[in-house]
Amino acid sequence: MSSKTAEHMRWHSVDSNKDGLMRHPRDSEAWKRFDETHIEFASDPRNVRLGLASDGFNPFRTLSTNYSIWPVILIPYNLPPWMCMKQTSFILSMIIPGKQMPGNDIDVYLQPLIKDLKDLWDGGVETFDASLNQMFNMRAALMWTISDFPGLGNLSGWNTHTGSACPTCNFDTVAHRLPHSRKWSFMGHRRFLEPNHRFRFNRVHFDGNTEFRNPPVALSGSEIFKQLENVHVTFGKGMEVEDNRKRTHRKNTVESGCQQWRKKSIFFQLPYWEYNLLRHNLDVMHIEKNVCDNVLYTILNESGKTKDNLNARKDLKEMGVRSDLWPNENGQYRPTLFTMSNAQKDVFLTTLKNVLVPDGYSSNIARCIDLKHRKIFGLKSHDSHILMEQLLPISIRNVLPNQVSAVLVDLCSIFRQICGKVLNPLDFDKLQRRVILTQCHMEMLFPPGFFTVMVHLVVHLVNELKLGGPVHYRWMYPIERYLGHLKSYVRNRAQPEGSIAEGYLAEECLTFCSRYLEGIETRFNQLGRVDDQTTNNESSQVSMFFTEIGKLVGSTSYFNLTHIEKRQAHRYVLMNSELVDRFVK
Repeated sequence: MSSKTAEHMRWHSVDSNKDGLMRHPRDSEAWKRFDETHIEFASDPRNVRLGLASDGFNPFRTLSTNYSIWPVILIPYNLPPWMCMKQTSFILSMIIPGKQMPGNDIDVYLQPLIKDLKDLWDGGVETFDASLNQMFNMRAALMWTISDFPGLGNLSGWNTHTGSACPTCNFDTVAHRLPHSRKWSFMGHRRFLEPNHRFRFNRVHFDGNTEFRNPPVALSGSEIFKQLENVHVTFGKGMEVEDNRKRTHRKNTVESGCQQWRKKSIFFQLPYWEYNLLRHNLDVMHIEKNVCDNVLYTILNESGKTKDNLNARKDLKEMGVRSDLWPNENGQYRPTLFTMSNAQKDVFLTTLKNVLVPDGYSSNIARCIDLKHRKIFGLKSHDSHILMEQLLPISIRNVLPNQVSAVLVDLCSIFRQICGKVLNPLDFDKLQRRVILTQCHMEMLFPPGFFTVMVHLVVHLVNELKLGGPVHYRWMYPIERYLGHLKSYVRNRAQPEGSIAEGYLAEECLTFCSRYLEGIETRFNQLGRVDDQTTNNESSQVSMFFTEIGKLVGSTSYFNLTHIEKRQAHRYVLMNSELVDRFVK
């Protein structure tokens, strides 16, 4: 209904993709299959495609306060890439109140939203198109959900805390319970290789067994819907005494006895949901963060965080593999190839400490480096993103042995290609083979405890690229930033939900009005924090000075040029000044 945005809502259909590269969800297989399945819906490009994102956050900025609010955000994917993931395009559809997180009971709160989505699919709503000056029947469809991995379990109903935690592998997940580390190990990536690959017959460097299993088959929505036929859940609070400690907690009663499926997701009430190719996205942001933590803390051998410890060595002995790494009777064990010495840690951490990046490129990672104690601490998700894709391949190249650094560099290169904004579908098969081989090489290097479910999920990311398109439309970075923005709305600590709703409505009104204001600074025309636009001063046309670029930041400092620097500056002026050109014949 806004004349400033109505035309953009048809961008996905009007703007053609001529080179076959993927830059938007409209280029993905899930979008194209949805159009083929629902031809009537796809016939009108003004019908809205939505993504649903949700996550919990503490609104009080105090870690000691236990409070969790879950906003539910809708993202319209009709818009072009430069508008789609902006905060001004997000729709805060509902707020699930605290103080307890909803957990598996989130479906109770989602009922009004699902009812509205069903109405928007079945009958639609009469809406005015300001760009064409006509009324039309607008319909809407939900393409997929976006959340972190525990949130995926809440939305989909799949239990993400067991040996079958991988929702893509489903019940065909093969995990090994480590008796000493007391955790699940998701190894066995050799099953994704070609049938006659030499790694399948290698017992010594893996888990002591040959591997002849086929890779798990990704189930369709209809097949998952059949698994949920006998799953019946009673939502609500339950009281239970646990270990005689009289602890109370939420309890969902699954009458079918199937503990892996905790409920039948409410999204299956949507008529089209079971036919969507991609329903719940794996969040690349948190996967990359967890993989980076596993790598960094293991090669630095940081106590309490490394995956290579005494229990990990005992698990190797229990499995009967890599006898050279078994601990002795006194519990002592020798370091491995990927374990850095103190001298190597100093080189590695000093390299990261001295890295300088452009303003706004990342946070100051140097503040996370403790050279005295040889530790890394306080890394945020985006810090891990920059480390994995830019800094880690450089800093480990001359520190670790070649067989270790080559594998880690390849892992970083894979994440960098997965997170690309422009994707070539012809490269997906090659990239998938690289992912599988890299996972197998990592199994030959790192202990079983290294392979948590988040490390295993990397093997499924390429397939989701095919289905959903570039990851920056389907990961949690813009959502997490938006949650931080919603946190700033909290003025009344007694009613944080009301404060957020009031602040959101006020900002929506200001945003709408700002689209029609000209001649004043608004959020749509304000200069960025770093403004490097040139200034066209009249004095610059009649002087020897060049056009001023950027603006001054910080204090002023003076220094003397050397003789060579003066000659270089003089030569640069002579070669690049327009006023000198008329004297050069």
